[in-house]
Amino acid sequence: MPAVTTSTACQAASHERQIGILASAASGLSEFIQQQGGSPERILGMAGIDPEQLLHPTLSLDLNQYCSVFEEAARQTGNHNFGLRYGQQFRPDSLGFLGYVGLCSATLGECLRNVARTFPAHQQGSLLRLVEEGQWCRFDYQVQHGAILRKRQDAELSMGMFSNLIRHALGQNWAPERVLFEHPQPEAWHEHCKVFDAPVLFGQPCNALVFRRSVLERPMPDHDPKLLAILLESMGKLCHAGMGQAQPGIVAQVRAQVRDLLGEGYPSLEHVAQNLRIPTWTIQRRLSESGLSFSTLVDTVRQELALYYLQQSTLPISELALALGYSEISAFSRAFRRWYDVSPIQWRQAHRGADGHAT
Repeated sequence: MPAVTTSTACQAASHERQIGILASAASGLSEFIQQQGGSPERILGMAGIDPEQLLHPTLSLDLNQYCSVFEEAARQTGNHNFGLRYGQQFRPDSLGFLGYVGLCSATLGECLRNVARTFPAHQQGSLLRLVEEGQWCRFDYQVQHGAILRKRQDAELSMGMFSNLIRHALGQNWAPERVLFEHPQPEAWHEHCKVFDAPVLFGQPCNALVFRRSVLERPMPDHDPKLLAILLESMGKLCHAGMGQAQPGIVAQVRAQVRDLLGEGYPSLEHVAQNLRIPTWTIQRRLSESGLSFSTLVDTVRQELALYYLQQSTLPISELALALGYSEISAFSRAFRRWYDVSPIQWRQAHRGADGHAT
């Protein structure tokens, strides 16, 4: 069995409230937006974030708004790899508590395990884990909250941040064996290979850095056991304080399951219930309380994902249909016309310009 260090333990006891992320994850964001030719006030405002919030590193931002601000920044600046570039320049110490937990650890392995263990105090509704198997390691990251669909920019900036944390121990010339992203391949994907100096694969089950297990023994240059003890205690208190808001509600969990299962065909309520270990009648009752049925939720997720995938200009319509659980392109085209009164190809042609180039 592979050794796994994960961030899910703290989240298991959580209840349902806002899914948050500490503002330290947006350190220097306003300045970076300006460097890219954008307006911080306009971009942050459209995402629902007050620029003053970014001045307080331990303040919790709404994770959905956080992900949205990077998607909006990519659109408004015309830099479709905005998140990739932001993560590339992000220093580990700018991450606040989480960054210093890693920097003060004894070895790289301890650094990544500590970061994964304390991650729920930094960011909720998400997975972070170190998987050790044979001679290889995989550092997995994924926003799992079902309501957050547009998260390409967040995934790319997060992989950049974690790469820089590893490079703090191994040197700036270190490169992973490969990098995995769950979103479809964007048009400017060659830039990703240059940034990570490694093969980059898209459409994967999870975002991840893959590297050799042997490097986990390398010492962290700024190891500070006394400061680490203080930081771990502080992060533990933050996690405990945030337990009332860390776990997505049942509807969000069902949305996430539907999204993950669509690639296998039309998801069944029974399959979703089995994966979540929740009775089908409980799911139906919670959906009904939100004014939904299971079939309407599946239709809504398909509709939202269809627009997102259509913005990836390198993804053929045939592959898009399969990704949404349709066995035939014609079935997807009929559904899309029902939603938007145009064909998928017509919509794509009319919306060139963001994320692989639709506006």
